[in-house]
Amino acid sequence: MRSYSQLLLHVYGNRLADDQPVALPDEITLQAIWFNGLFGRTFTTTDGRSVVVRQFGFWNRTAGPDFLHAAVEIDGKTHSGPLELDTHASDWENHGHDTNPVFNDVILHVIFRDSASHHFTRSENHSNVPKVVIPEFLVKEALSQPRHTSATANIGRCFKPLEHMSAGAIEQVMLAAAKHRCAMKAKHHQLIHDTHGKDQSLWIALAQTLGYRPNKQAMAQLAQRMPIHYLRQHTDLAPPLLFGIAGFLHPDIHEQAPIDSQRWLEELWNTWWKHRGEHELSEDRSVQWTRSGIRPINHPQRRLAALGHIAQHWPSFRKLSGQTNNLIEWLENLRDPFWSHHYTLTSKRSDKQLALVGKDRIRDLLINHLLPVRIIQNDETAWNDYIKLPAPATSESISRVSTRLFGQRSDKKEFLKKAWQHQALLQIYHDFCLEDTSDCDSCPFPEQMHKLSQ
Repeated sequence: MRSYSQLLLHVYGNRLADDQPVALPDEITLQAIWFNGLFGRTFTTTDGRSVVVRQFGFWNRTAGPDFLHAAVEIDGKTHSGPLELDTHASDWENHGHDTNPVFNDVILHVIFRDSASHHFTRSENHSNVPKVVIPEFLVKEALSQPRHTSATANIGRCFKPLEHMSAGAIEQVMLAAAKHRCAMKAKHHQLIHDTHGKDQSLWIALAQTLGYRPNKQAMAQLAQRMPIHYLRQHTDLAPPLLFGIAGFLHPDIHEQAPIDSQRWLEELWNTWWKHRGEHELSEDRSVQWTRSGIRPINHPQRRLAALGHIAQHWPSFRKLSGQTNNLIEWLENLRDPFWSHHYTLTSKRSDKQLALVGKDRIRDLLINHLLPVRIIQNDETAWNDYIKLPAPATSESISRVSTRLFGQRSDKKEFLKKAWQHQALLQIYHDFCLEDTSDCDSCPFPEQMHKLSQ
């Protein structure tokens, strides 16, 4: 069969060129995606000048422009200073940047939605600030958002052709989808690597993995604000800095904890207090955590504890990131005097030993980040490791797409045993089920499968 990429091109053409505007996330999320370099580095200003981002700078933790110490090249001339990112062109004036002298030195204004009416990006001292509008196709590519967030868990039209296809033929389709997904994830990781280097790209991947769905973005933003190169220079400060920046520490936290945790928590706060002036985030830039509906073992404080623990052993983790089995063993055996027996900073001690990093998180790190990068780099063992990984727990999305594709097919479970199979089904679900607006009636996937079944 044709490659999965060719299949998508055949049935959709260039979907990025359609006229439907993408739904933008909140501004902090856009800033995080921008900072990772996922919108690219080369642009054109609204007055036609070429722009190349040479240095994305650093997140601002207080009031003022969003990023500090950035460097951009405009028509061949390098400019250094702060950079501001807004959702709409009118935000520059609506947010009062045009009357605030703190914004006088902004070297570039980045926006995602221009306006039919003309909005000037001028500083308080009446200087024009170069403005870039991120093209819609770059936004769609970076966000990779399908038209819908879920599809009904009913047997779809694609069940009919798949019902008569051999297991081997179905596996070939799924392998093609898995390879496509793998290549996309490797490209995503490479963009961050090109922007911030190997260690930081690995650090962000780890943070995203530990955050999982509810706190994926929050953990990634935290990893951006506290880069691994800084923590490597201040190893002992990793836990208090991460918990402090996350907003989980306060002066009387130890008083809310059981007696056996109070001294440890007081020391944690005292260490953070000495450094908070340099690192604490203002309220409007604080990390937003999801805590409701999460099992205690997945509490964001536990996830953050695992991130901090690994930061303190970064050379080992970095070395093992290219060794699948050794990494699995190392992560499964991580122990921490406090977190191996506590769910949160102030919870009672659990007699049960708690895994610092669970098996599903380890597989997620491998299948979504580490192995795709190694595969794209032609690591001879990476693909074998990829297809051998056992499947994680069946998610709601996997349950829905397997029902839509396989219905009551007797060998249905055979397509759900490995992690790569879940990746393939998620890609098909994303590209077809969630892109379809006809409740299956006009989806092109069944016809493509029908041709293969003949």
